[in-house]
Amino acid sequence: MTTTVNGESPVETPTPSPEPAFQGVPKAKRSPFPPIDDYAFLSDCETTCLIAPSGAVEWMCLPRPDAPSVFGAILDRGAGHFRVGPYGQYVPAARHYRPGGLIVETTWQTETGWLKVYDALLIGPWHNADRRSKTHRRTPTDWDAEHCLLRIIKCVSGVVEVEVTCEPSFDYSRKHARWEYTGSCYEEATATTEGSVDRVRVNAETPLGSVQPTLRLNTNMRLGLEGREAQSRTRMQEGDEKFVAMSWSPAAGPRDQAEAWERLNNTSEFWRQWITVGKFPDHPWRGYLQQSALALKGLTYAPTGALMAASTTSLPETPGGVRNWDYRYAWIRDSTFALWGLYTLGLDREANNFFHFIEDVTQNPDGTPRPLQIMYGLGGETQLTEGTLDHMSGYDDARPVRIGNGAFDQQQHDVWGAMLDSVYLHVKSREHVPENLWPILKLQVEQAIKHWRLPDRGIWEVRGEPKHFVNSKMMCWVALDRGSRLAVMHGEKAIALEWAKIAEEIKADILENGVDKRGVFTQHYDTEALDAANLMIPMVRFLPPTDPRVRATVLAIADELTVDGLVLRYKVEETDDGLEGEEGTFTICSFWLVSALVEIGELRRAKQLCERLLSFASPLKLYAEEIDTKTGRHLGNFPQAFTHLAQINAVMHVIRAEEEMEGGEFVPAR
Repeated sequence: MTTTVNGESPVETPTPSPEPAFQGVPKAKRSPFPPIDDYAFLSDCETTCLIAPSGAVEWMCLPRPDAPSVFGAILDRGAGHFRVGPYGQYVPAARHYRPGGLIVETTWQTETGWLKVYDALLIGPWHNADRRSKTHRRTPTDWDAEHCLLRIIKCVSGVVEVEVTCEPSFDYSRKHARWEYTGSCYEEATATTEGSVDRVRVNAETPLGSVQPTLRLNTNMRLGLEGREAQSRTRMQEGDEKFVAMSWSPAAGPRDQAEAWERLNNTSEFWRQWITVGKFPDHPWRGYLQQSALALKGLTYAPTGALMAASTTSLPETPGGVRNWDYRYAWIRDSTFALWGLYTLGLDREANNFFHFIEDVTQNPDGTPRPLQIMYGLGGETQLTEGTLDHMSGYDDARPVRIGNGAFDQQQHDVWGAMLDSVYLHVKSREHVPENLWPILKLQVEQAIKHWRLPDRGIWEVRGEPKHFVNSKMMCWVALDRGSRLAVMHGEKAIALEWAKIAEEIKADILENGVDKRGVFTQHYDTEALDAANLMIPMVRFLPPTDPRVRATVLAIADELTVDGLVLRYKVEETDDGLEGEEGTFTICSFWLVSALVEIGELRRAKQLCERLLSFASPLKLYAEEIDTKTGRHLGNFPQAFTHLAQINAVMHVIRAEEEMEGGEFVPAR
C-alpha cells in the first residue's frame, strides 16, 4: 500500500493486519490489591496486622483490632502502609511461618543477592512490674504483648539495596501523620496526628477511637522524613543485619541488633510454649491443625478474653460487591463454637478467659444478670453502631467500607444455645457449676423459653423479614437441653425436669413444621429451601446420625446446595436476606459437611472433600470466609475464626473415624 505525504513521492506504508478475534474485549488488568489469601497474619494477642507479599503492612488498627486503622492500604491504596524489602522488587521468593508460631520469614532473591526479613508482633515476659495494667481484666500470665512490631533484615548472600517506607494514615485515613525526629541523630522518629496520646494515659474506660496512638519508629539505619513518610535506604552486604521497630506505647523498641534478636526469640518461645500444650495427632494434616489453632489464638484479645470473628472489616464476600461487613468483634456464637476446636486440641485455657468475658458482659455493675447480646466489642462494648467510610475505595473497588455492625441488636435466637452448649462442654468434666455463673445461665435459658416460638434473623443475620428458622429453633432446644443437664449438676432437679419437658416441646415443633415431604430439614417453616446451618443437627445431637431425616438432610445439602462440590450457606434467590448480588461458597459450611458426612457414615466422601478443602488453604495455611470455586480465590474477612474452628472439627472427625473404624466404634470430635 502507498500513500502521498504533502505532495512528495509516494512512500510505502505497511498494510494493516487483520484485527484479532478478541478486538474490543477489555484487556486483563492486574489488580493493585493482593489476593486476600496472600496476606500473612501476625498477632500479639492484643493487636493484629496483615502483611502483603510485597513486605508492606497493609492492615493494622491500634491500640485494639477493632480500633481505627493506622495502616489501611488493604481497603484503599492510599490509606497507609509500612514496607520493608528490596528496593524496586515486590515479589518474594518464598514466605513461611517459623514452625510453631506467628513469626513470618520472607526470602527475597534480587539480581545481586539474597535477603531475609523476619516480622513479628513482639511478646515478652510480663513487664508491668511497677504498676497494674490499665487494660487487663484477666489473670496475668508469664507473658505479655510488648506493643511493638519488629522487622529484622538479614543479607544472606551478595549485595542488596534495602528500603523502608512507613506512611501511617490515622483514623481510617481521615487524619494524616506528622513526623519529627525524637532521637539524638537519625535513629528514631515519631508520628503523631490530631488527638494523638501516649497509651500510658489510656485505660479500659477510654472510648475507642477518641484518641489516636503515637507511633515511634526506631532503627539502626538512618531515617529520613519526607512529608507524611519516614524512609530509609541502605546497601547491605552478605552477613549484614539491620532492624526497624514500630512501637505505640511508652515501652521502647530494641536498642540494638542483639536486643532485636533476643526479643524475636522471646516471641518465638512464647508461641512454642503455647502450641506445645496442645494435643495434635501424628498425622499428615497435623500442620493444618496447628496453624488453625495459632490463628484462633491470634484472634483472642488477651486483656478481656474476647475472641474476634476476624481481623478485618469490609473484605468483600463477592468481588466488587456490597456484602462487606465488619467482623472485628466478639460474636458469642462464633466465640463459643471456636472453643469446640480449642477443646478438641486440648487448648482450653482460652476457654477460662472467655467465660470470664461472658461473666463481665452478662452482669450489670450491681452484679445482677442482664440479657445476652449476639456480639460485643473486644472490651465488652454493647453499642456497635454501623457506619460507612465513603472516602475509601474498598478492597478492589468493593463498596461500601463498613465500620461497626448493625446486627449487634438483632434478634438471633441461636445465641442462648451456643452459649449454654459451650458452658456445658466447659463444666461437665468438672461436674460443678460455679455459683456465680448459675444466675447468668438461668437467665439465658429463660430467654430461650420466652423467645423460641418467635421469628428471628437467624444464624446468617439476614436483613429481610424475620422467619421461623429451623436452626434458631434447634439452638433454643440446645439451650433447654444443656440447661437441664446443668441444672442437674447444680442440684436443681425440679428445674431440670421442667426444662427437659420444654426441650421436648421445641423438638416436636421442629419435627412437625421444619421437615419437608422428602424428610429433609428446611431453612424455615415457610419454605422448602435448604440451609447449610442444618448440618449442625447431628453435631449438637438434636437427632442421632442414624435418623433417616438427618441422612436425607446431609445428602440433600451435599447434592443440591453446592457449587463445584463446595457448600453455599443458602441460595440467595430463595432467601430474603435484604441484599443484592451473589456470594461465594462458605468454607465453614463445606467443613461442616465433612463432619456431617462422617457422622452419617460417608467417610470416603468426607475424606475426599476434606482433602480438597485443605488444598484451598492459603500459602500460609489460613482461610478467609468464602472460596470462589471458579478461581480458588478466598473471599470475605481474613483470617476467619469460624472457618478455622470448622476445619479443626472436620479434620479431627476424619482422623478419629479412620482410627476407630478398625475398632468398630467411632468417637465424634465433639
